[in-house]
Amino acid sequence: MLRIQNLNSGYGNSKVLFDFSLEVGAGEVVTMLGRNGMGKTTAIHTLMGIVRATAGAVTFKGAAITDMPPHRISRAGLGLVPEGRRITPNLSVEENLLATARGKGPWTLDAVYRFFPRLQERKRSMGQQLSGGEQQMLAISRALMTNPDLLILDEATEGLAPLIRVEIWRCLSELKKQGQAILVIDKNIDALARIADRHYIIEKGRAVWSGSSSELLQNNELRQRYLSV
Repeated sequence: MLRIQNLNSGYGNSKVLFDFSLEVGAGEVVTMLGRNGMGKTTAIHTLMGIVRATAGAVTFKGAAITDMPPHRISRAGLGLVPEGRRITPNLSVEENLLATARGKGPWTLDAVYRFFPRLQERKRSMGQQLSGGEQQMLAISRALMTNPDLLILDEATEGLAPLIRVEIWRCLSELKKQGQAILVIDKNIDALARIADRHYIIEKGRAVWSGSSSELLQNNELRQRYLSV
């Protein structure tokens, strides 16, 4: 579904990604792992057209999207849950959801409310009145309302309380059962290993390892070298 080949990008004269490659198949859950500052968010931003690629190629469902603007990439079927959530604070929950609703597909307002009942309870609350966990539920739902072929989450559970993290992982697991392809960044390796098909470790803008959950969990040296803080 998604193929990133030898991607290079950065900010001004500062190069961040170096020949970065990654693939996500239909229905797969794939992760990007690595310490802070290693290029994970830059990879997402380059994929989404927010940062311009200087070399390499990105194809999605067989079509080249490397030089597309962000709104066209989104319309092509990529839904982003950004780091920090970035919901609109002066719109209600329901207004945030309706603002991104697009196209025919399973994700309607009613479907989102069934998936996250808490959002229906808070549908008239302003975005700025929500807790961090509620904001993340809203950010995920906002992306789902675009009916994406690939859902992308940058720091899926960062800053959330443990019980809310459990809820987010449960929801991602349910999405996988429904056949949703997901690309996710997070630091909770144990939770990711339970739902992900494959993992990529990024170190200084390069993909230095990829493999299955069992391979990741069995390789203590790998985790210590690239993922321990």
